[in-house]
Amino acid sequence: MSPSGEHVNQFITRSGLEAGSIEPEAVLEDFLEEMKRGLDGRKSSLVMIPTFITTDKPVPAGRPVIVVDAGGTNLRVATAVFDERGVPTIENFSNYEMPGIQKEVDKEEFFDLFAGYILPVAGLADSVGLCFSYAAEITPDGDGRLLTWTKEIKAPEVIGEPIGKNIAERLRAKGFRPKFTLLNDTVASLLAGKSLGGSERYDSYVGFILGTGTNTSYVEKNVNIGKRKDLDPAGAQAINVESGNFGKCPRGPIDLAYDRSTVSPGTYTFEKMISGAYLGGLCLLVLKTAAEEGLFSAPGARGISSLQQLSTIEVDAFLRNSFRGEEHPLNSLADEDKKLVLRLFTSLIERASLLAAINISAAVLKSGGGRSPLHPVCVNVDGSTFHKTMSFRSRTEDHLRRILIPKGISYQLIRVDDSPLIGAAVAGLTH
Repeated sequence: MSPSGEHVNQFITRSGLEAGSIEPEAVLEDFLEEMKRGLDGRKSSLVMIPTFITTDKPVPAGRPVIVVDAGGTNLRVATAVFDERGVPTIENFSNYEMPGIQKEVDKEEFFDLFAGYILPVAGLADSVGLCFSYAAEITPDGDGRLLTWTKEIKAPEVIGEPIGKNIAERLRAKGFRPKFTLLNDTVASLLAGKSLGGSERYDSYVGFILGTGTNTSYVEKNVNIGKRKDLDPAGAQAINVESGNFGKCPRGPIDLAYDRSTVSPGTYTFEKMISGAYLGGLCLLVLKTAAEEGLFSAPGARGISSLQQLSTIEVDAFLRNSFRGEEHPLNSLADEDKKLVLRLFTSLIERASLLAAINISAAVLKSGGGRSPLHPVCVNVDGSTFHKTMSFRSRTEDHLRRILIPKGISYQLIRVDDSPLIGAAVAGLTH
């Protein structure tokens, strides 16, 4: 091994940038313990939000519902209806920009924009399933109060506000009175997996999102939700884990420095290690730090130091083909520098895929299902970072097998197109 190669290895190890810096069983144990503490109402980085949404209600056929998917950067609005076979049809689709993504907005502007996006379809159904991809405390009536923003949304006055109520008030002023059911995108993914049928096939359900942000949901027995004393102990419901805020994942010095550069340092640190809104920025900081330590050639270091931003999409493009053309910000690097970039990017993706596998494994294990190979846990995975980033899914599946198979747990990863919209439709029609 050349001295430069040894230098690179030392940099990766010292910075905690490789999957080998993570002990899966130890992190998994911490994840499960944080889940339990959150359910009990004790101090935990995982808030474990009860949703009051069950998976045992039939979806009525022929009844339209308005569906909204408020995701990381986009806000999608449509209508949906299920046929007698449970197959959904999505119509009247429109796509908008999420309020607060480009500039800070106050409470009034945020909800005025939100209601305005729904207004064109407000008269087509009497209920709305709102997939809201941010931490919200769900209330038994189906609404939710925003706990915190993630994904760099800038609308601080909305924190603490009931989302459905505020939007409904603005629609009532226009003559419409739809009933809102608020749910998280991972709960929507869970319900979309359930909507495929297979009630005899699957033992339990998990929803996992890894796109702009990341989160997880699973079905928990009410008797294990110690912080709620008003639940039927014989029942069960979907839990929104808010797993992006898991706070016991080992982080290196570059992770810590990157966290300090974000809008909300100290929060959602797990999300900042694996999700699409942050991976590109983290990769750029890794490159700049490596350049400062002399790992790149002098021309390469100058080029990297001049970069102002790098997206996760650009990271993926480089992984797929480091000769992408003049438009790629790393195209001008010499071949030896490109080899180092590939090494660093691959290491970060491998680490992120291991962390995603630990996250999924915790939800599968906490569900208590999958003890029989005849009845696996259904894991519906949504999100562009997971499905589109080069080799991310295959790497995650390798780690899942190493974690869950020795424990005798059966599971099945599936992908349901338009999961947020389909799950929102199920919730709007059954809650």
